[in-house]
Amino acid sequence: MKTFALAAALLAGTALALPASAVQFKMARGQDATTLDPHAQNSGQNFNLLHQIYEPLAHRDNDAKLTPALATSWKLTADPTVWEFKLRPGVKFHNGNAFTADDVVFSLTRAKGDKSQMKGLLTSIESATKVDDLTVNIKTNGPNPLLINDMTNLFIVDKQWAEANNVVNSQDFNAKEETFAVRNTNGTGPFVLKSREPDVRTVMTANPAYWGKGQFPLKVTEVTYSVIAAAPTRVAALLSGEVDFIQDVPVQDIARISETNGLRVNSGAENRSIFFSLNVGDPDLKFDTVEGKNPLADLRVRQAIDSAINRIAIQKVVMAGQSTLSGTLLPPGSDGYSKELDTVTPHDVNKAKALMKDAGYESGFGITMHCPNNRYVNDEKICQAVVGMLGQIGIKVTLEARPMAQHSPQIIEGAIDFYLLGWGVPTFDGEYVLKFLYHSREGKGAYGSYNPKYSNPELDGMIKSLATETDKTKRDATMAKALKIAKDSLVHIPVHNQNIAWAMKATYDIPVQTENTLYIKYIDVK
Repeated sequence: MKTFALAAALLAGTALALPASAVQFKMARGQDATTLDPHAQNSGQNFNLLHQIYEPLAHRDNDAKLTPALATSWKLTADPTVWEFKLRPGVKFHNGNAFTADDVVFSLTRAKGDKSQMKGLLTSIESATKVDDLTVNIKTNGPNPLLINDMTNLFIVDKQWAEANNVVNSQDFNAKEETFAVRNTNGTGPFVLKSREPDVRTVMTANPAYWGKGQFPLKVTEVTYSVIAAAPTRVAALLSGEVDFIQDVPVQDIARISETNGLRVNSGAENRSIFFSLNVGDPDLKFDTVEGKNPLADLRVRQAIDSAINRIAIQKVVMAGQSTLSGTLLPPGSDGYSKELDTVTPHDVNKAKALMKDAGYESGFGITMHCPNNRYVNDEKICQAVVGMLGQIGIKVTLEARPMAQHSPQIIEGAIDFYLLGWGVPTFDGEYVLKFLYHSREGKGAYGSYNPKYSNPELDGMIKSLATETDKTKRDATMAKALKIAKDSLVHIPVHNQNIAWAMKATYDIPVQTENTLYIKYIDVK
């Protein structure tokens, strides 16, 4: 507690010293970070806030380019299983503690812990060793040429602070564990936590000792990160001048905001696929009307659902054109992506009905669809549209929509049968999709942690080999084969890749980042 009090005192002193030109940046999102513990969840909505406070060894900038952060360089040593990371000198945590190799070793160990949902990114790491204060060696259990790609959202925590506040282990998010790290922070990032009201607002002030001075604009001196769940209210806040920026712009309001004097909208493709996941592993589903069997386990039923979804209608009506039809869960620009893989299933109700009849479900069945209502662009509206489409082939869907904070834990627990999910690929490599969504389940945060109970031992072996294969030709061939098996399984049914729009006052011109991550340190002011 003394550490946190000291940080607060430093903040108070800093606030008094803010120059007259101080820029207070007020932004709003539709949903909040679910926790401030940087290793509790592998979640884009959390990373968006945490990147302002904590930092990884490397990150992807506004152009998605891999860029040094707390590490200035990294390389494979003569031993192909050992990476050497050189750390940035002179960096301080917000409480004044020096950043050293001890913190990196500690953070990697913490993120690999049983409670952490980040451990799936670190499955190849055997050990992390301090060489000196500014050098860390990471040994992998076999060559892993893509290790750095897994590090971009792996935040470094102050070892001394964690020990002093009894947060050596990450929060057990699914168990709703409360720890000091859930509401308090101590990072090296450009902003320091000032106040936190979950699901309401988070206030951060500029870090006066930030190492990036002179390297980034750093024009913003205070950030108010508000949560406004209702889309009309969020847009109204921008139109009235209450906020300067909204990150989750409803597609139906893009034109109106663009045509409003003093405002602008920037848009672009997000590195994220939107899809439906189907429980194919349980012998009997919890949320259906079929007793003693699982209709989703029948490939013909999954093919029927795939054919019944009218993706063009969703794109035109629900998304107002702000999406790209997709036949795969791997967005363009990622290693392993191919146009052949991205072939979209045509909408064909007659074919879907024939498949249902062939599977023995000519009269259809009832099932519950679970859907988030505050995470993806028009997520609940997509679900509502698909409910009507499936009704045409006899599948009577009951829709249950709820916030992502309730939706995500049930997916990880394997507690729901048919649901909407979105998946970004921060590594820009197909292995990330395969390891979490298609590999057999190995535990929370590990391989298969978002797999709807699908198991294919042959595919599992192929997926695990991708982490250590250094021959690019062989790796590409294995990736292509694995992604084709995954696509044909239809345990996940792709809908589209969503476009994202950011709206702001015209005094800002903030480009959309493909991972939908706003790095406030890059913001300039006209």
